Amino acid sequence: MARVYISVGSNIDRGRNVTASLDRLSSAYGELRLSSVFESEPVGFEGDPFLNLVVGLDTPQTVGVLSQFLRQIEDDSGRRRDAPRFSSRSLDLDLLTYDDVVGVVDGVSLPRAEITETAFVLCPLAEIAGADIHPVAQKSYADLWRHFDMGAQQLRPVEFIWDGVATSHPGN
Repeated sequence: MARVYISVGSNIDRGRNVTASLDRLSSAYGELRLSSVFESEPVGFEGDPFLNLVVGLDTPQTVGVLSQFLRQIEDDSGRRRDAPRFSSRSLDLDLLTYDDVVGVVDGVSLPRAEITETAFVLCPLAEIAGADIHPVAQKSYADLWRHFDMGAQQLRPVEFIWDGVATSHPGN
């Protein structure tokens, strides 16, 4: 079994799409480890705010099989593959890490570069996997977050209820 972390983001019908993605992931993989949910402004384009979180799960699947499943969930949410890279989206599921794998596997670059570049990925990852070590930087995610330069990026924790449980609370 591999421990993986997946970034979840949506700024189109975001509550419904995030909930549907968590339902699908839970149905396929069982217990999920969820970060708080954060609202953040789009990076690289003008648009509505995103909801973002990180999900941890264990899977026996290969990187390629898991990646295809994530794409299917995105497609089922109405994700447009013909839209510009920096644009609004119904759902974005990015495989951040797959155990300590480094390199390109089945067309997926691991660990994902956004981990150390964007607050909306690093903050929730540090929340649920703070003691884990980034396989390239060789620092814990908590340490990377402590030293992260937010620049113009802002995160706002928001209340989000999934499966009858509040996954985050404003003011966390």
